[in-house]
Amino acid sequence: MASLGATPGRTPQGPRPGATSAGLPVSTPVLAPGEVEDEEEELAEIHLCVLWNSGYLGIAYYDTSDSTIHFMPDAPDHETLKLLQRVLDEVSPRSVVTSAKQDETMTRFLGKLAFQEHAEPKRPEIVFLPSVDFGLEISKQRLLSGNYSFIPDSMTATEKILFLSSIIPFDCLLTDIGINPIPLLIPFQVRALGGLLKFLGRRRIGVELEDYNVSVPILGFKKFVLTHLVSIDQDTYSVLQIFKSESHPSVYKVATGLKEGLSLFGILNRCRCKWGEKLLRLWFTRPTQDLGELNSRLDVIQFFLLPQNLDMAQMLHRLLGHIKNVPLILKRMKLSHTKVSDWQVLYKTVYSALGLRDACRSLPQSIQLFRDIAQEFSDDLHHIASLIGKVVDFEGSLAENRFTVLPNIDPEIDEKKRKLMGLPSFLTEVALKELETLDDRIPSCSVIYIPLIGFLLSIPRLPFMVEASDFEIEGLDFMFLSEEKLHYRSARTKELDALLGDLHCEIRDQETLLMYQLQCQVLTRAAVLTRVLDLASRLDVLLAFASAARDYGYSRPHYSSRLLGVRIQNGRHPLMELCARTFVPNSAECGGDSGRVKVITGPNSSGKSIYLKQVGLITFMALVGSFVPAEEAEIGAVDAIFTRIHSCESISLGLSTFMIDLNQVKRVAKAVNNATEQSLVLIDEFGKGTNTVDGLALLAAVLRHWLSLGPMCPQIFVATNFLSLVQLQLLPQGPLIKYLTMETCEDGNDLVFFYQICEGVSDLIRSGKPIKPIKDLLKETQMENCQTLVGKFLKLDLEDPNLDLDIFMSQEVLPAATSIL
Repeated sequence: MASLGATPGRTPQGPRPGATSAGLPVSTPVLAPGEVEDEEEELAEIHLCVLWNSGYLGIAYYDTSDSTIHFMPDAPDHETLKLLQRVLDEVSPRSVVTSAKQDETMTRFLGKLAFQEHAEPKRPEIVFLPSVDFGLEISKQRLLSGNYSFIPDSMTATEKILFLSSIIPFDCLLTDIGINPIPLLIPFQVRALGGLLKFLGRRRIGVELEDYNVSVPILGFKKFVLTHLVSIDQDTYSVLQIFKSESHPSVYKVATGLKEGLSLFGILNRCRCKWGEKLLRLWFTRPTQDLGELNSRLDVIQFFLLPQNLDMAQMLHRLLGHIKNVPLILKRMKLSHTKVSDWQVLYKTVYSALGLRDACRSLPQSIQLFRDIAQEFSDDLHHIASLIGKVVDFEGSLAENRFTVLPNIDPEIDEKKRKLMGLPSFLTEVALKELETLDDRIPSCSVIYIPLIGFLLSIPRLPFMVEASDFEIEGLDFMFLSEEKLHYRSARTKELDALLGDLHCEIRDQETLLMYQLQCQVLTRAAVLTRVLDLASRLDVLLAFASAARDYGYSRPHYSSRLLGVRIQNGRHPLMELCARTFVPNSAECGGDSGRVKVITGPNSSGKSIYLKQVGLITFMALVGSFVPAEEAEIGAVDAIFTRIHSCESISLGLSTFMIDLNQVKRVAKAVNNATEQSLVLIDEFGKGTNTVDGLALLAAVLRHWLSLGPMCPQIFVATNFLSLVQLQLLPQGPLIKYLTMETCEDGNDLVFFYQICEGVSDLIRSGKPIKPIKDLLKETQMENCQTLVGKFLKLDLEDPNLDLDIFMSQEVLPAATSIL
């Protein structure tokens, strides 16, 4: 049998890789009419292994979505295990694996984790393994002896060790800076990796139904580090509508899934590939203070916002639409479950990646992302595309629903296929000779070939053939009756079996072997495919940001390491401006030593909550590297965005969530202590819904506590309707506190809202006047308008041929609706 790719063959699916400059090849394999492209998503699960001892943490986890193991370098963690909680909040593991021999601190932490009051899917399973499974030498051997498809088979044992050592630091030396400066070996990450591999092998994650000689697919190791990250809790994501899940409106999906509602993620998610969307979600859960990373993202966005680069952005976006779920395909290859559609999808993905590379080579190499794509999309992509194009017969594979190869790849397969194609005429001749030897009462016969059975003589069932004994014919061996035809073996058919054998099975076996060789060639180059996915998804997200910035008129934020806060000029709420007919922009400034606590007063519906959310959202967008809805924005060293405190039901600050109990002031004090001088704290209607005196006292106490910190006070925006907070002067006067209000004016019995922030205290609060309710007056006016509109509908004659409903809706209904809504 010829080796894979040894014989030059044609490439009917498209030109040679690299023949085009930037676009997709002119001709690529397409799906048959009515066939749905296979892009199924498996339910991703995270299985995490953790070790903690002597103040250090070792973490590794396995992600089933891409069959990749992620590990974190050994990191110090406080006894409260805040770093571990941060990782758990981010990855939401299905299982948490650890040693049965644990520190008391870790035991208590895992006990709370197992019985946390959350929905069942979010409660991880705690798995304890014997401590011997986490031994250092055992873990090393387990890592080095693993079966990894991304390591070429040609590597020797020594080369494999060197290769893995370049990825996984097997020796992690830390120096004790205390009294005894002796190097301490703390390889927790290696031990965590070893325990994770033991768990995966025992549970057989993803290969539960496979033979035991099939190992859990591992397509790579990746290091992750939690540095420069801004702390944002889950409550903040909900309150600011960064994410918002809603039940799917389709009756077919009500019970199975959710869709993204009106949210920041929803309006910025214009990604063309699923892995771009996944990366966008990851960036949202990992806002960063790394100014180099943020500016590199903004440079790409700014480049694509230039008018002359619009066509290039659209072309790249189209190419990204062909980047598919490569990890799922590689996982199937590892398990030898590759489908016909997988080869098509992989082929189009590789060609699209080559198109991205050629396009990025024509772009400014001063931008890091363009340079990375141009350099790291290596010639291995050419090799993969060339192999698939020369070997896989896409048309034949679709017709037979199995992997088939093109001609001129393997001479033996070609010869057997020629024999198979010539069988019909040959078998007709054999059937004529067989008919000459049969009883004259038999009018016709045929010789057929059935895979796995062989050649058979087929005779129509005659009227006298009633019982089984009537089927016996001298010189023939009766086999079976099917569709009123009797099937026999004759001397000639036995000769054909011996001469031609089982052609179908032999062809399939040889083509399966070629497919296996092709899979091995692809898997040894899995690293470049993984890199393609990483860089392509990054480009996809930044193109999505650029598209949103162009449509909504966003501008580039600037960063300052000296500013401990934010400065926003004419900022807008990114969601509210899409829903309102007109939106009044507002500025915000915090970051100096004065005015760290801003108390915002004003009547309900004047825009206080929108203003708070606007400040939080603009800051958040800048910390994920997006352009922002403001004329100008400068973001300082913000280390956390703390959620607003609403209705005194819960407070969520830093890495922990604390339920407020007005009788437990100590817990409130513990919560507010998590904020630093670099934190942005948004408080809205704190104390609302509780006893007025208690709520007012708690709000005053919290603000006084922060004010007492002086220069260490966080940057705080607090909106309140507690009039006594100002009237009774419950807060100390000084430069740290500043009063703002939403501008309004009285027009007779109406209160007119300008939705504009300004310095000072609400006029009604300053004068001590009550705010007059205007709901009754508004209701009365709306009712009259509704009755007038209903009357117009009742007078409609729908059978009148001269009736123009479009004119009626535009001239009568819509103007009236504006006064009703």
